[in-house]
Amino acid sequence: MTGQPRADCGLFFGRKIPKPHSCTQTMKLLFDFFPILLFFIAYKVFDIYVATAVAIAASFAQVGFAWWKTRKFEAMHLVTLFIIVVFGGLTLYLKDEQFIKWKPTVINWLFGFAFLASQWLGEKPMIERMMGGNANLDLPSAVWRNLNLTWTLFFFVLGGVNWFVMTTFDTATWVNFKLFGMLGLTFLFVVLQSIYLSRHLPEPEPNKE
Repeated sequence: MTGQPRADCGLFFGRKIPKPHSCTQTMKLLFDFFPILLFFIAYKVFDIYVATAVAIAASFAQVGFAWWKTRKFEAMHLVTLFIIVVFGGLTLYLKDEQFIKWKPTVINWLFGFAFLASQWLGEKPMIERMMGGNANLDLPSAVWRNLNLTWTLFFFVLGGVNWFVMTTFDTATWVNFKLFGMLGLTFLFVVLQSIYLSRHLPEPEPNKE
């Protein structure tokens, strides 16, 4: 790393966001949306049922790849896999697309409740357990709790927006929202989170000649 903005991609308002929570977090976000991208493509080429089967297979591949690379499973990936197998399986078995449409709402609300409960259960809120392993991210407890609450709110709002779109618009519009709307909202939220974190990090040391 050279310390230049283009190499760090974690500079906001003159402060440095640790790389694992700027570039790397963005890459993780894109990796998490991998099954949704394949779902979108399969829907455009075939139909909602083929797309559902593709999303289920892609979720298994995602979990398998993550284990192969890190030799561990991420809880969020496992929960997402379980939900898509259940709701996607019901969609395929009953030929009812409503089940797969409910999946994003159910997942986001489950995560929302889990993050909210972690405010009081356990030694650390959920977001600190997930991000606090980075030695460069030493934040006060109050900051972690505020950040955890913002993620809680985000999950509930995103689940609610998905419910609104699925009950108000047609399937094609919902599929477009599932990819572009959710990805865009999530990316925007991560950027805002990085800006918030930058306010609570030490000032970067000046470059030495």
